[in-house]
Amino acid sequence: MSTEPAVLAIDQGTTGSMAMVVTRDGEILGRSYTEFTQHFPRPGWVEHDAREIWEVTRAVSREALRVADGKARVEGIGITNQRETVVLWDRETLEPVHRAIVWQDRRTTGICRELREAGHEEGVRRRSGLLFDPYFSGTKLTWLFRERPELRRRAEAGELAAGTVDSWLLACLTHGEVHRTDHTNASRTLLYNLTTRDWDPDLLEILEIPAGVLPRVVRSSGRLGVARGEALGLEAPVAGVAGDQQAALFGQGCWRKGLAKNTYGTGAFLLLHTGPEPVTSSSGLLTTLACDEGGGPAYALEGSIFVAGAAVQWLRDGLGILSSAGESESLAREVPSNDGVYFVPAFVGLGAPHWDPEARGTLVGLTRGTTRGHLARAALEAMAYSTGDVLRAMEGDSGVVTRELRVDGGAAMNDWLMAFQAGVLGIPVRRPALVETTALGAAGLAGLATGVWENASDFLGAAGEASLFPPEMSREERDRHWTGWRRALAATRRWSAWEDRDV
Repeated sequence: MSTEPAVLAIDQGTTGSMAMVVTRDGEILGRSYTEFTQHFPRPGWVEHDAREIWEVTRAVSREALRVADGKARVEGIGITNQRETVVLWDRETLEPVHRAIVWQDRRTTGICRELREAGHEEGVRRRSGLLFDPYFSGTKLTWLFRERPELRRRAEAGELAAGTVDSWLLACLTHGEVHRTDHTNASRTLLYNLTTRDWDPDLLEILEIPAGVLPRVVRSSGRLGVARGEALGLEAPVAGVAGDQQAALFGQGCWRKGLAKNTYGTGAFLLLHTGPEPVTSSSGLLTTLACDEGGGPAYALEGSIFVAGAAVQWLRDGLGILSSAGESESLAREVPSNDGVYFVPAFVGLGAPHWDPEARGTLVGLTRGTTRGHLARAALEAMAYSTGDVLRAMEGDSGVVTRELRVDGGAAMNDWLMAFQAGVLGIPVRRPALVETTALGAAGLAGLATGVWENASDFLGAAGEASLFPPEMSREERDRHWTGWRRALAATRRWSAWEDRDV
């Protein structure tokens, strides 16, 4: 029986690891997913056991390979990962010396404030494209080395290695022979220079990080090392690595200037490819590394929408008016219009481009005629308006006019939302046949380097036929929707700005 050339794609996420075997024709021959433990040692602290991440990732990879056994010839391995999470381990034994500090962790708020007050933020922003925030990797390492001085001594002696989760998995797969990361993950650390495309000595000094502890930065597509047979039961080159959002951008075929994708999850991540030169944002967006069509370094603007699908989850879990998140679509279809009801789900403040951390969720326009259908519709509409706000800010920063938005993530399966998104943006929305574009992007990067696909167009052609949602809303209706949303935002921000006073 002949076997099909294929790639093993590893998608290591925040709550679990998934692996799938993808053939040259885009068929998924094997897939496996398992969650792992979340640790919350203190309020605001989030940790993972890096050893458990590896064990779970190895198990799902072996299971996906087992299911595909005899039907595929695995030519390479691609890795995509939760970004900004930091692992510190012993180079010789591959034993972590501390739990991984997760991107959600807020323990370094004080360090960020200290560095900001010392006047470093503008220079750091200019070099790295990022802001001082506990979200990013660099201050997590600063905290580890301050909290545990013996770890700093060991790092300076060359005994320890540090990296994001891609580097950790690569070390485990190669039995410690390789310590590397790719440009997309490096660009999320606060330690990487956007212009030189390497670790920045000044940033390392500001954040007190020994240079020797960090991995070598390489292309996202290329042979990074060889997975040993003892790890997964096969020897194959690890040939593709990218952070999760950049992998999704590549998996959507957004490898040229002006192409954008939005991932609708609990929150939403919108990335606009800006080409071979970095673009500095005046709207508080992040400048980050992405991939060109060959997996080499390019640039993107990124905006995070703090609450997207979480608003629907709140209607389900907090108010009990939905039996499932999927019910939101049928409820939204029950009402012919929003009847002036708008929901600004600023549960944790407003992000780009509004940047109001004190804002809180607001429902406006309620009447006795308001039904749960209106609330479900308002929650879905809010995702579309928030996406539009970020996309317009990106266009203003970059001078690029987007002609189409590509989408993925769980809420992208909601046809009503996708049609509404196209309408309020006034551009088509394209949803791929396979919405697991993060894993698909990792597969594509590895497959290009190992000859599974001859070029990026060949890879994209294997992804299947996309669904296209054309903009069918009139300009008058679109303007009316945006006017209502702006009024709702203004009400939300007036509430957050209100001071205690006699009324």
